[in-house]
Amino acid sequence: MTPNPSINPETLMQDIAALAGIIGALAVGTISPGPSFVMVARLAVATSRANGLGAALGMGAGGVVFAVAALLGLQAVLLAVPAVYLALKVLGGLYLCYLGFRIYRAAKVSLAIEAPGQSNATSPSRSFWLGFTTQVSNPKTAIVYASVFAAFLPGTYSPSFSAVLLLVVFVIEAGWYAVVATLLSSARPRRTYLSGKVWIDRAAGVVMGGLGFKLVASAHTA
Repeated sequence: MTPNPSINPETLMQDIAALAGIIGALAVGTISPGPSFVMVARLAVATSRANGLGAALGMGAGGVVFAVAALLGLQAVLLAVPAVYLALKVLGGLYLCYLGFRIYRAAKVSLAIEAPGQSNATSPSRSFWLGFTTQVSNPKTAIVYASVFAAFLPGTYSPSFSAVLLLVVFVIEAGWYAVVATLLSSARPRRTYLSGKVWIDRAAGVVMGGLGFKLVASAHTA
């Protein structure tokens, strides 16, 4: 698959069909619950909507990284060098375990300490990088992007198609998690969270750590 600078009506229709297929496939993958959802949901309900939206933008940026890698031939690299995929699994899994430990350990920390305006421990910029690193630490997401792009990209495509595709990827990823952050940062979810913060945080930490352990274990048995 190589970029093609020329555009004609037939090529345009192929590009539209390819974009439609990629949008549909990625949208289904994005809304599936996983470590990214856990992270954005917790940030939104435990701190503020701004932090949740910051993490959502980080998720979008992480998606763009995977999209660029897929355009550059990520699938071919992973197939040619399986050790790269195994390394991604181990490193990504260990990072998710680390995040799970941090969430679990902070279960008894008062929310007032983390609240906006009372501490610099959490900010939209830090939430952005947390969202970004959580996104790019998941090798399964890399495989999804590589597979979807391999299935739907036309044989040749223009630089403008690549630019539109990257924008679409960002909108899908950031848009979905922005919706999650907006909904879960409203008053009722926050009250529910406050009433059971310790157990909710512990559950979120266990889920995140479990996902990381599963990644590491799958690398060991591969």
